[in-house]
Amino acid sequence: MIEVRFFATLREGRGKVAQLSAEEVSCGGDILRRFSIQQEEVAILLINGFHSKPEDPIKDGDIVALFPPVGGG
Repeated sequence: MIEVRFFATLREGRGKVAQLSAEEVSCGGDILRRFSIQQEEVAILLINGFHSKPEDPIKDGDIVALFPPVGGG
């Protein structure tokens, strides 16, 4: 099982956490496509707490966290 954690605006319509079978996805990009998220909507993609790229591999037991760009001032 792969745990996907959504933060801030990425939670809208998706909730905080989703579980995926390891057979469903092989990389971060697969997760983005699975949840209809554009790459531009994700500023930080972490795999097991490490900054990663959408093409980086994901394996069973991994935790993926997705953060949108944050604005403020």
